[in-house]
Amino acid sequence: MKVILTGSIAFDYLMRFPGLFKDHLIAEHLDKVSLSFLVHQMIKQDGGVGPNIAYTLAMLGGKAYLFSTAGQDFGEYARRLEQVGVDTSGVRIIPDKFTASFFATTDRSNAQIATFYTGAMANAAELPLAEADFEADDFVMVSPSDPGAMRRYIREAPELGLRMLFDPGQQIISLDAEGLRDGVEHAHGMFINEYEFELLQKHTGWSAGEILAKPAFTVVTLAEHGARVVAEGVDCVVPAIGRLEVKDPTGVGDAFRGGFLRGYMAGLPLKVCVELGNTAAAYCIQEAGPQCHKYSWAEFVAFYRKHFDDEGLLDEIE
Repeated sequence: MKVILTGSIAFDYLMRFPGLFKDHLIAEHLDKVSLSFLVHQMIKQDGGVGPNIAYTLAMLGGKAYLFSTAGQDFGEYARRLEQVGVDTSGVRIIPDKFTASFFATTDRSNAQIATFYTGAMANAAELPLAEADFEADDFVMVSPSDPGAMRRYIREAPELGLRMLFDPGQQIISLDAEGLRDGVEHAHGMFINEYEFELLQKHTGWSAGEILAKPAFTVVTLAEHGARVVAEGVDCVVPAIGRLEVKDPTGVGDAFRGGFLRGYMAGLPLKVCVELGNTAAAYCIQEAGPQCHKYSWAEFVAFYRKHFDDEGLLDEIE
């Protein structure tokens, strides 16, 4: 069993602004915003939603298959992913383009402003899901990428008999109401943060209860408050791991997804899956970049058990 990850492949350019964005905003003139932030730090990191999730999932021993498009500059990045166990054979290289790039500036309160250059990601809709190397028990995760590709995979996943995990993220505003409703309707599971969940209600016209009733499970991440998981007979909030040195929030949600999926693929209870997600997120947020955290399975479990009780279930995972 593996997860086919269709999210964007990108390089992240991460910057730190020493002030607060809110100090530069005038509430009465948000329709005339003209802002520039002077930053003194910038690092370039491997990123993109698909590889970020794949990195954590593979590091934890899960099978992660990357299925997306990248540019002519992807070679070294691919080798780094393969070193942690990610299968990159499903990536199509667009020879005349560069890999998509994410430019994020984070202020001292960890508020973030980001810009995304599409690059080779704009060709993702040309890649039919039928070309992926898949088996009947695999999952396909539809995460932020080219909106045309997301709409295509929402449609093709059920046609191919694949269980879809819907992770619309910041592309909610780029998908029309029909596409969003189809994503929720066809989803085996859904991942979304608290703000995006409100957007999803607005753009689908469905209530929170109507949305939550459709997938087999839904995870709503709550930033520093942890995450809520809802399924038949389950509705609980699992607190995040606190008292951490926060270096950068970029990719923390992706790390959470990788940790959760490792537990879900192993058949663990949903609450334990969320705890694994929170543990993976805790590792990520203490590093300056979405793919800088490193650990063995034994180290991960030991850290997990400082905060949660799996009642020995993790001992059964190889």
